[in-house]
Amino acid sequence: MDEESPDGLLFKDHDFSSDLLRQLNGLRQSRILTDVSICAGAWEVPCHRNVLASSSPYFRAMFCSNFRESSEPKVQLKGLDSATLERIILYVYTGEAHITAETVLPLMEAASMLQYPRLLEACSSFLQSQLAPSNCLGVIRLSEIFSCETLRKKAREVALTYFPEVAASADLKELRALELRDYLGDDGLCAEEEKVFEALMVWIKHDLQTRKQYIQELFKQVRLQYVHPAFFYHFIANDALLQSSPPCQTILETAKRQMFSLYSTTSAPDLQPLWHVPPRNSYQDFLILLGGRKDNQQTTRDVLLYDGQTGQWQSLAKLPARLYKASAVTLHHSVYLLGGMAVGTGNSVPSPKVYIFSLKFNQWRLGQPMLAARYSHRSTAHKNFIFSIGGIGEGHEVMGSMERYDSICNVWERMASMPLGVLHPAVAVKDQRLYLFGGEDIMQNPVRLIQVYHISRNTWFKMETRMIKNVCAPAVVLGERIVIVGGYTRRILSYDPQSNKFVKCADMKDRRMHHGATVMGNKLYVTGGRHLTTDCSIEDSASFDCYDPETDTWTSQGQLPHKLFDHACLTLRCIPHPSTIP
Repeated sequence: MDEESPDGLLFKDHDFSSDLLRQLNGLRQSRILTDVSICAGAWEVPCHRNVLASSSPYFRAMFCSNFRESSEPKVQLKGLDSATLERIILYVYTGEAHITAETVLPLMEAASMLQYPRLLEACSSFLQSQLAPSNCLGVIRLSEIFSCETLRKKAREVALTYFPEVAASADLKELRALELRDYLGDDGLCAEEEKVFEALMVWIKHDLQTRKQYIQELFKQVRLQYVHPAFFYHFIANDALLQSSPPCQTILETAKRQMFSLYSTTSAPDLQPLWHVPPRNSYQDFLILLGGRKDNQQTTRDVLLYDGQTGQWQSLAKLPARLYKASAVTLHHSVYLLGGMAVGTGNSVPSPKVYIFSLKFNQWRLGQPMLAARYSHRSTAHKNFIFSIGGIGEGHEVMGSMERYDSICNVWERMASMPLGVLHPAVAVKDQRLYLFGGEDIMQNPVRLIQVYHISRNTWFKMETRMIKNVCAPAVVLGERIVIVGGYTRRILSYDPQSNKFVKCADMKDRRMHHGATVMGNKLYVTGGRHLTTDCSIEDSASFDCYDPETDTWTSQGQLPHKLFDHACLTLRCIPHPSTIP
């Protein structure tokens, strides 16, 4: 743009410099006024010294100093092939360079050596667009050679995000010990801990004699508390290589005590260094809704996922069967759906079946069936176990029995029966004890009891209390307390197991029952259900509310995709995989 000044007009010809370059390139191609030939082996390219000296500090030093090249008619450039030299000279005279997968590496080398930073940056940008799990480790090596920090960061991000695929590449075996430790210890690594362990063992066994000295330091990067216990038991605990290292043996024994002993507590001083390592940042909490009755119609097979980071609902693989009043829990980053009444088959009967859902693969599979068919029961998980409690059996009787699933041995076993069989109690586990709050008896009368099961002793006891009068209410563990959420009432009760005392929290907006509740990020989320209106009529709900214990307040999170009640509401912590999560 031209600029006016008090004494005249400043004219700017923006096409002049590009026209000048084109003219100079034409002179070069016609060998007019050229005064030096740049050579790569036997290949010669006639050029103008002043153009080259103006294009880079490398040629300026060569032609404007007292080097012998400043006056020689031919200059040999070592390390360049003829095709790359031709591309570099073309770039100098036109400002253009054609970058492909075949030409990018020699162009980078030439741009780095001859000091063309913008060309080097262009090559870096091209490589960033070509990054994949199969090449990212090699690109990191390249970025370090050429000091391309942006390229290095992008390549490392790919390596961390797609670590299971990267771990299968040959490049992983060539990492230095410190480099591998840096990856395995990174909070942002997107991989289950089983994959982390497998990667380090593949690396060590690739050169066992040289690398076994690093096994202790690398094994410490595996966060054993997030390994599936069955994997730990079968593939880690008795590994000969780990057993040959006394420090690794110590880590293994500590992990065994923490994983497999029902008597151990997380407060043991010698367990804190191992067991208090946080999960990787790549783990994310998702809210999952399963089944239930949708829009007051028949029981649905829908499975919905809520992503708190985006605020969006997504549909997942449908339940394998249409089940009425099944129960569900999460364990080891999977969802377990237990029992229920199979509907729509003509002859509806309670089911003992167990279905297991993997968010990673968005698939359901059949698990080990329960010992007894049941529906309207309650389930909860503790350590490596799932407890299935009460419900209605095949004879339509209220059941007082309880069974326990061992996820390591993949078996169900009968446990002590509860003192009083009840339906629809609120259930939670805290400090080695399983608590059943309230519920209703066979005559559908509310039961004012807390029934407590001591997990390691396999014994029950009960406590009467006037504070309890909940039916069809969930319970959650929120911090150090158990919170009972509604149940034909707006009331929220916080129970302290240590003092055996209740504290009343802020009420919900409606008298609610048959709803779902779960905890994410130390906040309570309540979904759907049925609520009693002021004239005592019953309405289905699509509400989605959040309770913050810090402020003792409720806020609306919007609406569910549809009205829903008698559904399971769970928090599933796992590593999202871009290729498998819808």
